Amino acid sequence: MADANEQRNIGEDSDFSETGPLRLCAVTRESRDPGDLIRFVASPGGEIVPDLEKKLPGRGVWVTVERPVLERAIRQNVFSKSLKRQVKIPDGLADRIDMLLMRRVVDTLSLAKKAGSVVTGATKIDAALDQGSVAVLMHGKDAAQDGTAKLDRKHWAIQTAQGREPRIFALLTIEQMSLAIGGQNVVHAALNHGGAAEKYAAEAGRLQRYRSGLSVLDTAYLDTA
Repeated sequence: MADANEQRNIGEDSDFSETGPLRLCAVTRESRDPGDLIRFVASPGGEIVPDLEKKLPGRGVWVTVERPVLERAIRQNVFSKSLKRQVKIPDGLADRIDMLLMRRVVDTLSLAKKAGSVVTGATKIDAALDQGSVAVLMHGKDAAQDGTAKLDRKHWAIQTAQGREPRIFALLTIEQMSLAIGGQNVVHAALNHGGAAEKYAAEAGRLQRYRSGLSVLDTAYLDTA
């Protein structure tokens, strides 16, 4: 049984951080790391607002970062029940969360490009894979499957042989990737090992989970099976 301090940490909504105490999902009632949830607060006008940075003042409501869980929270009026007062849920909240999560992915990819961590083009990525420098592999979600399979299989084999989790994402369109990176017709891209790759993987993993409920490892397997 958890001691009093641990129980208090799970339920409190103060002194939180991405690596801090566990938080309780208001829908599933499961204790999770803050990075696995989305925090919501009520605005001064009584409207529910997503707090993706986990910095807004006020009592928060934590919901697992999966769209079906959020939709259940909306249907069951979980926000009002958790905050113990009536609050307004804006129309299209689930779509808005998808958009906000995607924007963070795009912004993080742009920052990675500025940091010199991005490799583009199938030939250059293939060479980077041979050198063992690739931490994250990504494709436009509208890219042809036969163009992604070879790179996926190679990345999967190299990462698993090294005891690492293969991280493969197909979340942005070719156009979105091109705009984020500042190139033309960017179909495939890779991130070299380092902080930029870890930040991108964290943001992309949240969006991926929100959309599919699958972990990065699950999706990488489906892409290469």
